[in-house]
Amino acid sequence: MRIAFIVSTFPKLSETFILSQITGLLDMGHDVRVFSEYRNIKEDKVHPDVLKYRLMDRTRYFITPENWLERAASAGRLMARNFSTGPVELLKSVNFLRLGKKALSLKVLHLTAPMIGSRFDIVHSHFGINGALAIYLKLMGVPGRYLTTFHGYDVNSLPHKAPPGYYRELFTHGDRFTSNTDYTRKRAVALGCDEKKITILPVGLDIAKFVFRPRQLAPREPVRLLTIGRLVEKKGHEYALKAVKVLSDKGFNIRYSIAGDGPEKNRLQGLASSLGLSKKVEFLHDINEQEALELYSNCHIFVLPSVTSADQDREGQALVLQEAQATGMPVVSTRHNGIPEGVLDGVSAFLVPERDHRRLAEKIEYLIERPTCWPVMGEAGRKFVEGKYDIRKLNAELVSIYEEMLRE
Repeated sequence: MRIAFIVSTFPKLSETFILSQITGLLDMGHDVRVFSEYRNIKEDKVHPDVLKYRLMDRTRYFITPENWLERAASAGRLMARNFSTGPVELLKSVNFLRLGKKALSLKVLHLTAPMIGSRFDIVHSHFGINGALAIYLKLMGVPGRYLTTFHGYDVNSLPHKAPPGYYRELFTHGDRFTSNTDYTRKRAVALGCDEKKITILPVGLDIAKFVFRPRQLAPREPVRLLTIGRLVEKKGHEYALKAVKVLSDKGFNIRYSIAGDGPEKNRLQGLASSLGLSKKVEFLHDINEQEALELYSNCHIFVLPSVTSADQDREGQALVLQEAQATGMPVVSTRHNGIPEGVLDGVSAFLVPERDHRRLAEKIEYLIERPTCWPVMGEAGRKFVEGKYDIRKLNAELVSIYEEMLRE
């Protein structure tokens, strides 16, 4: 099959789940091309698979300038460069009478231009925002079956910011949809997605890369807590810091590592300092997969106190929880959206209410005082992830969905 992936930014360290689908499909013999709206020029690292699979050779960008004059000039250049090979597609892409504001914004034109001359069996958009744009290709008559994957932000926060009916065309004309959790599926259905068209397909991980190690605590060794996640409100980092303060005041020997970057970094560093935790908490930069694997291996307990943010953004699946369980780490997290579907509460993990740092501290304290239960929880988590989140199994399911779409 020839498959086009429509994404927002590529390559992006925090979206390994998209990368795992792409490389998995390539391993299965399918021809995958990536179309990305943004090039992440700030990241000084790339995932090794980007180089191994030479994915930049398979990537085209449809960057739409923010400034209107620059956008119009860019559109003119695209028209001149591609008109001889795709005049019909280009003219349709600016037909605002048919396509409305998306055509007037010239976004459809910028997406169409790099696809001229290519034909795909499947056009797979990750996140609803890209599906809502890509569906205009179908309305223009660009062949292929159109699938959109919802992850969380696109059914939680985005609908509150977008104009009414933002997904109307997508839900009407999209062929199939997938969601990473049942919670995300229900949110999409509540927004108007036909529940007969949407399938739950979690994002997965390469089990072989995440080496299992039963957790043990050596004499006088500090308990090492770990969080991997962008420094944004919905990750709830401040509640983990407050929980560490409670535990520190009780005399527990703790070291806490937070890996990630984002707009909350300065505020969180300031909070850690005001709580007197500067020597117990380290803020790490954005990390690649190998650095994440080393952190998983060297720490004892994984913490992710996710919350619903002020703009209604929420977690979808939180793949880091499955990664942590795969390596044998006990987990402490929150009863938040799709998270209960991705752990075994009371078996491989403990879940507490959102924004309750004292309950969070209680569960971490429970684990600190009972290190003998860590290996048991770790083994349960590993088996759970092997059964439900193996990327090879999930990619095979994805191909089955593609094949069903082509038969329909």
